[in-house]
Amino acid sequence: MRSLFLAAAMAFVSMATPINAAAYSKVVSPGGGETTSQLPPLFQDEMERAQEFVHAMMEQGVVVPIPKDPGGGYTHEQHKRNYRAIHQGGQLYAITGDEKYRVYVRDMLLAYAELYPTLGDHPAKANQNVGRLFWQVLNDAMWLVHAVQGYREIRDTLSNAERARIDGKVFRPAVKFLSVESQRTFDRIHNHATWATAGVGMTGYLLGDQDMVDRALLGSDKSGDTGFLRQSELLFSPDGYYTEGPYYQRFALLPFVVFANDIERNEPERRIFEHRDGILQKAITTTIQLTYGGYFFPFNDAIRDKSLNTAELYEGVAIAYGVTQDPGLLSIAKWQDRTVLNENGLALSSDLAAGKAEPFDFKSMLLTDGPDGDRGAVAIFRYGAGPRHTALVAKNSSQGMGHGHFDKLSWQLYANGREIVRDYGAARFLNIEAKEGGRYLPENESWAKQTIAHNALVVNETSHFGGDGDYADKFAPKQQYFSSASDLQLSTATIDSAYEGVTMTRTMAMLDVMGLTEPVVVDVLRADADEASQFDLPLHYSGHIMETGFEVARNVAGRPVLGSDHGYQHVWVDGTSSPQSDKAYMTWILDGRFYTYRFVPQVNGQVILGESGANDPAFNLRREPLVIQRVTGVKSATFVSALESHGLYDGATEQTIDSRSLIRSLRYQKHNEYDVVIVETKNGAKTVLAISYHDDPDLTHSASIDGQTVRWKGFAGRIVLGEEGN
Repeated sequence: MRSLFLAAAMAFVSMATPINAAAYSKVVSPGGGETTSQLPPLFQDEMERAQEFVHAMMEQGVVVPIPKDPGGGYTHEQHKRNYRAIHQGGQLYAITGDEKYRVYVRDMLLAYAELYPTLGDHPAKANQNVGRLFWQVLNDAMWLVHAVQGYREIRDTLSNAERARIDGKVFRPAVKFLSVESQRTFDRIHNHATWATAGVGMTGYLLGDQDMVDRALLGSDKSGDTGFLRQSELLFSPDGYYTEGPYYQRFALLPFVVFANDIERNEPERRIFEHRDGILQKAITTTIQLTYGGYFFPFNDAIRDKSLNTAELYEGVAIAYGVTQDPGLLSIAKWQDRTVLNENGLALSSDLAAGKAEPFDFKSMLLTDGPDGDRGAVAIFRYGAGPRHTALVAKNSSQGMGHGHFDKLSWQLYANGREIVRDYGAARFLNIEAKEGGRYLPENESWAKQTIAHNALVVNETSHFGGDGDYADKFAPKQQYFSSASDLQLSTATIDSAYEGVTMTRTMAMLDVMGLTEPVVVDVLRADADEASQFDLPLHYSGHIMETGFEVARNVAGRPVLGSDHGYQHVWVDGTSSPQSDKAYMTWILDGRFYTYRFVPQVNGQVILGESGANDPAFNLRREPLVIQRVTGVKSATFVSALESHGLYDGATEQTIDSRSLIRSLRYQKHNEYDVVIVETKNGAKTVLAISYHDDPDLTHSASIDGQTVRWKGFAGRIVLGEEGN
């Protein structure tokens, strides 16, 4: 392997055109002689970054402590650093042939051969499946995936005794622990099992052990009901969406792609990258599509600061480029400014240096959920281009297993490079020992997962499915309609299982409004219940309130708490109001732009202004604002809202433009089974969103609006009043 990679690197050098002096590096041949050679800058930078890390580790000597700490603690982090050093040390040896890297990786693995046989259950075990080197078995699997890649680069250089010792005292016992002693994890359809099967399978290929490979691919009983191949069939939808959401899609991607790359290398006849209509290729590009400004949409248990600058995507982008040669992936690699130290990274870096990159095609799209694509969907709408474009995300997907949140038919909005309508993500400080060892915090269950913490409808102050994740996994919304037409991007989904006797249907639209330069987000949510109920529709936003059109009864001296359970216990009430007519709006500012949230008041309606963070003695929750539309004592309610982006504030020049809404009114009318929303701007233009809920594209519908008959075809239409033909 080492000689093949070195040959590839030297072949590039022989063909390369000089770029600049900084691109020169020393490539050391296996014989020990140094040659001044040119490598592509991205690859060269990555190699220097790896050398800096590995050299620092080498200066410390081989440090393999007895495990004792949870995530974030010293021993946990040291074993993580060790598997990185084994991996990268092996890669550096493959590139340079420098003996010091080979010796360091060998000595580190021999030290693990002393430690590993002495280990039992990790002393910091919690409710997760316990590991050996780490507090949970997942991290042990991650150790194996990384370490086996480094070992692969030096194994053939070892003496028979060294090889037998490392094989027999480290890798075979690690495989046994993951695939036999931790069979319950190994045979799950879950990201933990993906890491485990990848580590076991890659070790099997390296050791020439077909039994390991078969167990990894087909499950511990080799039936194919579990294992790596079955995971690729059940965890991804036909569109490449991973059921646990973007954050865990990113996390699971690395074992999927590196093991697939190993399968392709060892058994090309399996055509793994063509399996299930190229699902792994789709998974990589879909992962990228599930981002804004490089950061993942924070669905479910997500750490919000995770972006495409992550090891999983460095590997994924390089492998995907090797398979597809998609020039859009080169622009992603350029944004990441990172790659990987293998043949794929070298090829990608070479073509990037040759100027072959093209912009990645971020686009409006519907990503179905579930292995058959029938478990709801995620609708993504984009307007404009570049880092400050507008993106609306409608989350109509399934529960997402144990990491799922109770947020059916929720949504988020991004504009001007910022998140405007927020999702909380997870209540967790990853790998920060002071925060329960980096584990999920109690508030993840009591707040972050609960419906009120999302932009989703709550009935009778109880979360969807009663907050029961196992029960929720049995159900999913139905995606009724999706359109990405330029003047009306629209998604409609419905669910009747989140609450017994309650049906919710929500339409999210990005509407081109006559006279406005930016699209307006229109939200129409119907709720029908068998019994009179309380309906709460929260909106979590980013920014500082500039004004409200309605008077607010403020709780200045002391803020009451909104409720007692299902997340309500974590909401401070800042004030309440009962808006009337066209006064039902509020405007906030964020990063020099103004946003006006406008809604149609309802009978028995109330507005609650609040903030998260109540009943939080350990300061585990972020303080973030929200506004709740509440309707009580009714069997049905239709919430109609619009969110408008407008104006400019420049603090440096002290300039303010259009700080007040450009919309005069938002009206709603129900015509038979149609929903009709009229957006009128201050210049008098009226733009109508008409929803018929009939998806026959040839069926014409009509309604009378302000004395004018309007017509549209199919599910929904955009009509400008006064235009000919309406």
